[in-house]
Amino acid sequence: MFSFTDTAFMVIAASLVMLMTPALAFFYGGLATKRNILGIMIQSFVSLGWSTVLWFVCGYSLCFSGTMAEGTDWAGILGNLDKCFLHGVTIDSIHPSANGGIPEFVFISFQMMFAILTPALITGAFVNRINFKAYFIFLTLWQFFVYYPFAHMVWGGGLLAEWGVLDFAGGIAVHILAGFAALASVFFVGARVDKNSTPNSIPLVAIGTGLLWFGWYGFNAGSELGVDSVTTLAFLNTDIAASFALITWLVIEWCRHRQPKLVGVLTGSIAGLATITPGAGYMPIWSAPIVGIVASVCCYLAVEWKNKRQWDDAMDVWGVHGIGGFVGTILLGIFATTAVNANGANGLITGEGAFFFKQLVATIVSAIYGFVFTYVILWVINKVTPVRVSESEEREGIDASILGEHAYDKQDEL
Repeated sequence: MFSFTDTAFMVIAASLVMLMTPALAFFYGGLATKRNILGIMIQSFVSLGWSTVLWFVCGYSLCFSGTMAEGTDWAGILGNLDKCFLHGVTIDSIHPSANGGIPEFVFISFQMMFAILTPALITGAFVNRINFKAYFIFLTLWQFFVYYPFAHMVWGGGLLAEWGVLDFAGGIAVHILAGFAALASVFFVGARVDKNSTPNSIPLVAIGTGLLWFGWYGFNAGSELGVDSVTTLAFLNTDIAASFALITWLVIEWCRHRQPKLVGVLTGSIAGLATITPGAGYMPIWSAPIVGIVASVCCYLAVEWKNKRQWDDAMDVWGVHGIGGFVGTILLGIFATTAVNANGANGLITGEGAFFFKQLVATIVSAIYGFVFTYVILWVINKVTPVRVSESEEREGIDASILGEHAYDKQDEL
């Protein structure tokens, strides 16, 4: 029998995570130029639809229907190919939760929202440079060859889970993979013709950030899959880390540029949210401020490094999400303690070096995997259809040249 309380909470949590994808569209849409706002927003909304289709057809089955087979993780994934269309899942199927169980349909829905959001994060890196046809193919292949394998390995009983690696809500499976995939796409697609383009609507960025922050409570707290003390710990850690990161980024920019910057404040909060994600339910409350401060410092330095190297990651997906997830997963190896979550582990702070080593290896492997496979996927797609738009299409803007639409009155466009 399932828990009514856990079920109700998880339905709300799944809804909050779903909200994060439209929120991301607002966030990226505000940062884009007026000529490209629809081009970046449609990529998030298409992920909302197409990733759901893929998840229903075979995504959930590949990620969660069973553990490894014959000692190899790919065998475990491929062994589930006969379980497509949610085969074997009925209305009475129960998934374990904090207080007993939740309907498996609810777990399917919650995890589906992660599969939707993760590839959408990547799109901020190649804004106004990628063909829509190529993006659609990329979205499909990236799910199968990058996200599904790691969702299985981390949360579906696969290789990393069996080894003892922890990822509470997606530091590895979401932020590291998406962030380093973004970096690979930047290297493959190349720089924009106009790298100095400015945001078309900072208020829209602020709306997107607020909705992302709100949705992140479902993202992190919901990953406990029920309501208990760990749920509240993850919720509070999320808010504290984001707040400390926001203020830290504000102080850094204020000191450097003698002016407070709203975009910087918003970026800092996202850095804190991404960094606390892998350890939100495994680390004590006193570590959350440290995570937030370290998140802002590391992500800020990563963005500065990216700018000096002239890597055209337009919306700092690698610097914020990739580095945030990387640093957060390592910090989990330091601050984790079973005193706050018996299902977790003990990190360096309690003298357990083995767990820290596993987290470190997992971060490096996932970053390399996400980068390499993304680059290969783009290379293959480019053999079939051009990944990048032409220079004339880029100058005209994706909205007009590819979509034939305009976000604003034509006379108001830049």
